[in-house]
Amino acid sequence: MSSAILLISCPDRAGLVATITDFIFRHNGNILHLDQHVDAEQDIFFMRVAWDLTHFALGRHVIAEAFAPIAQRFQMDWQLRFDDERQKMVIFVGKESHALYDILARWQARELPVDIPAILSNHPELGGVAEQFGLPFRVFPMHKETKAQAEREQLAYLETIRPDFIVLAKYMQILTADFVRHYPYRIINIHHSFLPAFVGAKPYHQAAARGVKIIGATSHYVTADLDAGPIIEQDVVRVTHKDSVADLVRRGKDLEKTVLSRAIYYHVQHRILVYNNKTVVFA
Repeated sequence: MSSAILLISCPDRAGLVATITDFIFRHNGNILHLDQHVDAEQDIFFMRVAWDLTHFALGRHVIAEAFAPIAQRFQMDWQLRFDDERQKMVIFVGKESHALYDILARWQARELPVDIPAILSNHPELGGVAEQFGLPFRVFPMHKETKAQAEREQLAYLETIRPDFIVLAKYMQILTADFVRHYPYRIINIHHSFLPAFVGAKPYHQAAARGVKIIGATSHYVTADLDAGPIIEQDVVRVTHKDSVADLVRRGKDLEKTVLSRAIYYHVQHRILVYNNKTVVFA
């Protein structure tokens, strides 16, 4: 069974739900999921609706054209997706392997329905991991003096494989604004939630020295503002004075893996709407 998915945001007004569901009903569609939210402060309506295409009267190639007059009438920002269209996900990595192993294990177990055309890095250390999973691995050495050229080479390579989105699985390089603009809200990052409280090297050491009581992880879309993009998913775990720095690192890595995998899943399932540097996630 294949389904179509509409993601919608627009000024809130009466009749939105009725009009959208009537469009699906009139063309013999069976709604499978419907989630909505109204931001009362901003007066903005959000919806995600998915319906079965088995008996739908419109071919998928004409659905957008048929829905366009409704979208125009209600001033909608909208996207039409299909759940059986596999997305291409490129992974960027550094030297740490925990996030990469977790993503690839979930991908191999078919928990993440994506294709992975390549893994990119600025270091060669994780090439063996890519080889274990039979995936191409490309190294683009990155130094302060060569960063601009290396990013141009990365972009040129990505153009040959045309990924739908990129995941930074502990890729410890700051992407330039020029790079980010090529993939708006299509680059997902993961980092520990100590930012901005514990900025810089050894955040877990800093946190232990301050006696923190919770640690966490945050996954977000990358924007030109460092670590300030729309947040997709977060989680925390309580810690105590009994936890060593090694314990914090281990438990923090566990959180990073699960939070990143959830963010990727929500993105692949077309469950995220971005507005005003925030997200509505229909989890």
